[in-house]
Parts: sequence; C-alpha cells; structure tokens
Amino acid sequence: MKILVVGSGGREHAILWKLKQSPRVKELYCAPGNGGISEIARLVPIGATDVEGITSFARENRIDLVVVAPDDPLAAGMVDALADAGIRAFGPDRKAAMIESSKVFAKNLMKKYNIPTARYEVFDNSDEAREYIKTVPFPVVVKADGLALGKGVIICNNEKEALDAVSAIMEERKFGQAGKRIVIEEYMTGPEVSVLAFTDGKTIVPMVSSQDHKRAYDGDKGLNTGGMGTLAPSRYYTEDIHKKCMETIYLPTINAMKSEGRPFKGVLFFGLMLTNDGPKVLEYNARFGDPEAQVVLPLLENDLLEIFEAIIDGKLDTINIRWKQSAAVCVVLASGGYPEKYEKGYEIKGLDKAAENPDIIIFHAGTKKEKGKFLTNGGRVLGVTAIAENLDNARQKAYAAVSCISFKDMHYRKDIGIK
Repeated sequence: MKILVVGSGGREHAILWKLKQSPRVKELYCAPGNGGISEIARLVPIGATDVEGITSFARENRIDLVVVAPDDPLAAGMVDALADAGIRAFGPDRKAAMIESSKVFAKNLMKKYNIPTARYEVFDNSDEAREYIKTVPFPVVVKADGLALGKGVIICNNEKEALDAVSAIMEERKFGQAGKRIVIEEYMTGPEVSVLAFTDGKTIVPMVSSQDHKRAYDGDKGLNTGGMGTLAPSRYYTEDIHKKCMETIYLPTINAMKSEGRPFKGVLFFGLMLTNDGPKVLEYNARFGDPEAQVVLPLLENDLLEIFEAIIDGKLDTINIRWKQSAAVCVVLASGGYPEKYEKGYEIKGLDKAAENPDIIIFHAGTKKEKGKFLTNGGRVLGVTAIAENLDNARQKAYAAVSCISFKDMHYRKDIGIK
C-alpha cells in the first residue's frame, strides 16, 4: 500500500515509524514532513492545511490511504474532502473534529450528557467576561474557544491575571480567530493524565495511559508549551480509575457524539484530571497527542495499519489490541527561547551516538536535512524516547541518550518522568 501522512512533527514521525513496520506498506509519503521523516518517507512539499493540494496529490499518485494527523486540517474538513474524492482517509470528519476545534462545543456536549468536567461559563463579550471574573474564586482557567497550537489555555492566580488573559485573547487576539469566544472555568486539582483511544464511532479501545509535561521549565514553571516530554504508563492511572473513566467518560463521549449526528472515527484524546471527586475531562483532542504519540506508539504490539483500516471500516471490535508490558519516557529537546522567540538553522550533533542503544528512538519534530546534516527548524526539535521495563529505567536511558546530543541553545527539562 501507498500511504500519505499529513503533518510535520514528532507525532507524524512516530506514526510513520510505526506504519513502516507493517508488511503491507510499500511506499510512505509525508506532507510536508521534516528532516528525520525524510529518512523513512518521501517528502511532499504541500502544507498540512492545504486541503485541495493534499487531495489532488493523493488522487494523482494513487495513494491508498491518507492519515490526517494534525488538528488544523481535521477542523478544516480534509477527511471530508478526501472521502468526497473517493480516497480512504484516517481521522474524524469536520463535524466530529469539532470536539477539539471548539472548546465551547466540547463543554456544552459534556454538560448535556453529564460527562464530568469543570464548571464553566462561555463569553463572546469581553466586558461581560470581566464582570464575571469579579465574582469567581481563584485560581481560574481562561481558554480560547478555537485551536491555538495547544497554547490557548491560561491559568490565572488572581483577578489581574484573569483580566489580562481576557484582553490578550479577546481584544489583542493573541490566538487570532480562536479568541472570538472564551470559556472561563473552575481550576481543578489532581494528577493530570492523557488517555488516547482508538474508536470507530461504536467501539472504543483506550491506549496505554500517558502523562505530558506542558510547562517550559523544571518543576512545572514557565509558559505552557505543546509538550516538553511524556511518559507511559502514568503512575496514577489505576485499573479502578480506568473502569470509572470507561463508564463515566469514554463510552458516554462516543455515544454522545453518535447521538449528535457526529460519529467520531479516529483517535480521540482524553485530557483527564484525577480530582478528589473522581476523574474529570480537561479537554478533548481529535487526534494523537504530540508528544504522547512518541511514548504510546512504541508500546503498541499490533500492526498500526490494520487498526487504522478497521476503524475506517467500522470493524474495530474484530481486533485484539495488545501492549508491551514496558514503560516509555520521551524528553523533548527544544530551541532556546521556545515557546516564544527562538532561532533556527543550527547543526544537530550526536544523533548517531544517541541512537546506538536499541531501546532509544529519536523522533524528529522541528528539523530539516541539508547536505547530509540535520539542522534545527522549529521550537520543539527532537523527541528522545527510551523503552525499558519500568519508568525509572526508561528515564535513565532517555537522559543518557540526551547527553549525547547537542545544538546551539538546546533547552530541555531535567525532570521528565519524576512526578
């Protein structure tokens, strides 16, 4: 089979790395891809949000399957366009992807179907939002309604921070059109866990749990990022919690989407907070998380292509999905200054040495390859993933590999996998 994966980050590298292991895969393409992806797939110079360009390329090159990995093209209806052109595509259609592309839609869905989440209010007027802020206890969370590269969520510890957040999102339009409406919700406390799930709209199969580290600096300090590292499985996610989530969150969400005429087929991401009142939903994503995919996919024993096809065909219940009894830790190496201003184009050294250990997989996120050398080309540059029998050993292996790699202004957290 000829498969095209849409996207250019570490998540896409992880998906392609896993698909390459399928005996049925003949050719892999990636649009637009990155330096590391160029080692295993043919790069196609089409932007990830170019719905028409991707559809035309897939038709002209007789692509058998297109995997739409990022949030923006899913929200823009790329899967719908491919289906209309008679091309098999993996991922939710535009109506189902709204569970991520609109936080207001997601919150209202949870309220309607009694899915546990934080109390909230929605505003499309900044003055009304400011008046409401004067009445709430702190801390409080202010969220842009639309897609904001994982950065449109601001935790506010006092009234001034909350008022500033409203101004930044709704008036300065820090996140563009994503800030036309906002959600203001109660701040929940407890361990945060990510659970990705395969679903064909009827059956749902949660993957091994994982945990992201969103803040830029050690000790969960600094700005929110797209993710500075992950581990799997979570130390907090027990069998009892899993059963509770299945009953109160996972199945109700799939059934709710079906009832709303938006059956969800693809990977549904549940961002969970394990509160004293039980697990609650922080957010939904309509695709593999990044960097969560970089720890979850290496633990999957099945052929990923078989799972993708079963989901498209509505036959997920026919597959027995299995996981390695191992642990994985991924440390993200970022450009200095990320998630704000950073430079690009620095040579990356030590990759071969870091990858000498067979338990290490290096996923490229923001890289490009020029004249045989890998250069930095983004905020998050690499994800260094280690597999071991437990989290502590995986953590040690990951940091041993990280110590082999260098580029100018390289920044990473030293505490991934501790908490």
